[in-house]
Order: sequence, then C-alpha cells, then structure tokens
Amino acid sequence: MDSKIEIYDLIPQQYYPKTTFVKENIPFEDVVATLQQSHIQLPFIVKPDIGLRGSAVKKITNLDELQTYHGKANFDYLLQDLIPYENEVGIFYVRYPNQKHGKITGIVAKEFLIVEGDGSSTIEELLKANPRYEFQLKALEKEYGSQLNTILSKGEKKNLVPYGNHARGAKFIDASNLISAQLTKVIDDLCLQIPEFYFGRMDLMYHSWEDLEAGKNFSIVELNGAASEPTHIYDPKHSLFFAWKELARHISYMYDISVANHKRGFPYLSHKDGMKQYRMHLKQSSKIVNF
Repeated sequence: MDSKIEIYDLIPQQYYPKTTFVKENIPFEDVVATLQQSHIQLPFIVKPDIGLRGSAVKKITNLDELQTYHGKANFDYLLQDLIPYENEVGIFYVRYPNQKHGKITGIVAKEFLIVEGDGSSTIEELLKANPRYEFQLKALEKEYGSQLNTILSKGEKKNLVPYGNHARGAKFIDASNLISAQLTKVIDDLCLQIPEFYFGRMDLMYHSWEDLEAGKNFSIVELNGAASEPTHIYDPKHSLFFAWKELARHISYMYDISVANHKRGFPYLSHKDGMKQYRMHLKQSSKIVNF
C-alpha cells in the first residue's frame, strides 16, 4: 500500500497539480488553514492518501462539502488542484535498471461517464438507457440525490464522474496504436527524473494529443508502481486471452526488473512484509470502498 503524497514527492513538481496532505481526525479549522496555505482553489479534488480504484475520490465545490467529507473520512487524504484538461490516458512505462532509456508498453484512453440530454429525459433515465452507466446508478444517487431528476436540454452534456476510473464508470479503450517516438521521448524524459522508477503506469490529463507529444499542457493525475495494471486490457474489444497475454508480458518485465534490482542490493519483499501489506490493504479497503 503506497502513500500518494510520498509518490508525488518523488515527481518533479511541475508535472503534477498542487497537492497537500490532511491527517484524519484533525480539527476542521486546521483543514481550512492547510487549504489556505496551499493556495489550492475551489473547486478541487479530495482523495484518500492510500487509495483503491477511485473510491472516495470527490470533487469539492464549497467548504461545506469539504467539512462533510472530513467528518466522514476515517483515513488520511489529499487536497488537490483540479487539473484543467479534459482528456485522460494511462501510459505504461518500462525501463530496465541497466538501460539509459525506457519504453511505453501500452496506452489506455478513458471515456468519462458523460450523459447527453435529449430535452425530455431525466439524468436518471439517461443513465438507465446505458447498461454500463446504470451499473453506477446507486453510487450516483448517493452523490447527486434529487439532481438526477434534472432534464438536460437536447445536446447538453454532463460529466457525472470526472475521474478516469473503470470502477467509477469510465470506459477504457486500448490506444496503444498511438505510441510514437515523440511520445516515448516525452515520457522517458519525465520518468528518468523520478528516482528508481522502472515499472508502472502514469495516469495523466492533457489538452490535446499534439501538445502531449510536444511535452506541454499535461499533468500527472497519479503514478502507480509495481501494483500497476496494463489497463488497456479492459477495452471491451479485447478477449480474456489477450488480457492474460498482456498481464504475463508485464509480470515478466516486473520479474526481470526485480532480479536486476536485487543484484544492485535491493532486497526482495519478505513474506512477513508482504502479509503486512495485505492486511493494510484489507483494512484500507474496508474504510474507503463504501465511503
């Protein structure tokens, strides 16, 4: 289980939004003071410092919402600037410790849970018309309440879950065909600035693909290490066999990197430490999954 704030601290600051840490159970007045000192502006994102599949991630639009979140949160969490870009991808990166440069092994594009009005249907009715969206209805009712009775005008779009997470309703699309020499250089140059980062997926938001390939107007949402999945496998067009094959390929990368790092003096994770991590995972999951 990795602390997000500790991971952000490894990344050069220009590559991710302003982020600050909040300890659970501190007085709310201290949270407000922390927010003011950070210069993070409303609206912003709150999310657990140790997260799981987008659980307990929320957009905060006022201090009352923040106070409600803080009152419920029995975990440490982060306040984070809202990233101003509309598009999101996950890019998987691999580099062996003895190599000067790495490579991109997969890209997943993300379609957010967006409904488009027809001038007569409520948001709830629009959600029920899409089987994938309807699966999120219970969670959306909890978050939006009576707002789901709103009728959107024809062509009006509303992004109900502005987080590129599969478990929160985003659709994952394999965009590995977009791997290019230009993009590889941008990602490689970035990852080379992160100490001892050889394997993982970065989720980032960007303005346009041209800007991203030029290395501008993008921001890292999160950086995931050894627990990363090559999430392009979740594209509905792919078979289970394809997913197994890609998982095996990436596990092989991770194994080879682990062996190489062990030779460099890094110890393997012991069974005792592994079980400790597993128990932490179960404990944190119970806190945030049904938040």
